[in-house]
Amino acid sequence: MEVYDGLAEGDPGLCEAVRARPALAALLTGAGLPLVPWGRTRPFGRLAGRPWRAGELRYESKSAAHALFGRILADGGHPGIVLPAQWRAAGRWAAVRLLAARTRAGESSVLKSEHGVGGSGTTVVTPDRVRAAGGARAVLRRLPRGPLLVEEYVAGPAEADGPRDLTYDGFVDGAGRVHEVGGAVMDVRDGCYQGATVGPGVVPAWAEKPLAAFGAAVGRELAESGYRGWFDVDFVADGAGRLAPTETNLRLTGPSVAFMVAARLDAQRGAGHLVRIADRVELGARLPEAQLDELCAALARGCAELGAVFVPAIPTGAFEPAPWLGVLVAAHRGETLDAAEALVRAGARAVGAEFTAFAARPARPTR
Repeated sequence: MEVYDGLAEGDPGLCEAVRARPALAALLTGAGLPLVPWGRTRPFGRLAGRPWRAGELRYESKSAAHALFGRILADGGHPGIVLPAQWRAAGRWAAVRLLAARTRAGESSVLKSEHGVGGSGTTVVTPDRVRAAGGARAVLRRLPRGPLLVEEYVAGPAEADGPRDLTYDGFVDGAGRVHEVGGAVMDVRDGCYQGATVGPGVVPAWAEKPLAAFGAAVGRELAESGYRGWFDVDFVADGAGRLAPTETNLRLTGPSVAFMVAARLDAQRGAGHLVRIADRVELGARLPEAQLDELCAALARGCAELGAVFVPAIPTGAFEPAPWLGVLVAAHRGETLDAAEALVRAGARAVGAEFTAFAARPARPTR
């Protein structure tokens, strides 16, 4: 693997920085292999030599995606899928009126911003929460001015009955063909994405077929609209064994990294890997680079002793004021995967606390 560093230190951005190095640009675009961006932008269009088409991203809009889901379901071919109702509010006052009316009726709602990512701008609004906050207006104070979407809340299964948040990942190639990547179970807390688990048997058996069929149908519609690249469709499970689609993301998503690591480990170590990506493992202290390397080496050894694999995914948060680390763990058995994640979280906290104690010790006097 060839690694290039220091490309995007100035204002132009990564794609323009690559174009400023003709040899590197030729290496990327002339290899005859797909060049896949994290997300499609106008600068990437210039780098890839493919014209920028703003319309191909229209289903990043949560209201446009909701309308797309409704059109797919209109033919009655997806009995395991249910679509929650959605209302558009031009601004905060309109959203307040909608939420107040639903609250008086005892209904819970999901409030969304039109283009929120990873759970940003999404809030579950229950009658109890509205009363505790002092009214619907208080709930909206920290949200964008609009447009906002008010969506019917889908009550989920009991925790013991299976996962709540699932996703389908796929890829539309340059010829417009849709390829299935797979399904994943996401870790979503307070409406915000925290990570995902991929691999055989992760998606419950009852959800596999409806999730794959509906995800593929969305992929075909995206391809027809001109989109090319990675996409996903997110779902929540209801209490009746059905899936409710909530949004589609037209870019590489958090679970995409886990799928790629699973494919590589399957090729290296045999098929059947379960891979979990945890985007935020809290550290007990800010760790400089040398100490972070030591921590990752120790976690890799500890996971190997369990029969698991440890891969650092997001090291850049380790020196933040509230430090954290993104990681992947992989194993062939679910019990081993859970044990590896527990070891990583405990080890990250312990090593960080140990480093804090070491750094706080007074220096020894010199003679």
